[in-house]
Amino acid sequence: MSNIKLKQLFKTVCIASDHAGFKLKEEIKNHLIDKRISIFDIGPFNSESVDYPDFAKKLALRIKSKKSEVGILVCGSGTGMAISANKIKTIRAAVCYNLKSTRLSRQHNNANIIALGARLIKKKLSLKLVETFLKTKFEGGRHLRRVKKI
Repeated sequence: MSNIKLKQLFKTVCIASDHAGFKLKEEIKNHLIDKRISIFDIGPFNSESVDYPDFAKKLALRIKSKKSEVGILVCGSGTGMAISANKIKTIRAAVCYNLKSTRLSRQHNNANIIALGARLIKKKLSLKLVETFLKTKFEGGRHLRRVKKI
């Protein structure tokens, strides 16, 4: 992986998963810690069965209250987490599955949460998607007008 510098873009990153995403969450968390990125883990802290909406809501509320700037959610497909998080006002959670979808989620939609599917994306690609998400800036301009309509 590349040596990324993320501190200037986001100071606080939080992460959460459900049981299906637990292993990948831990791998992403450790990868970011190795890169000296401050990360707040909301849980769960083992692979026992949990309900993904509970963890998506906790993470989304943390971002809404500005305790964290961006978040990473991991479940089996990414979809359940994104749907749950997007119920919270000001949250823009994007299911990302390749580099282009990830870049565009930040550049055009100013996504503040990346949602990943642990059963659909390999670890190596997931780490690249997280890095891309965290280092990509929102373009603003015509996109700002559209984001404000959400």
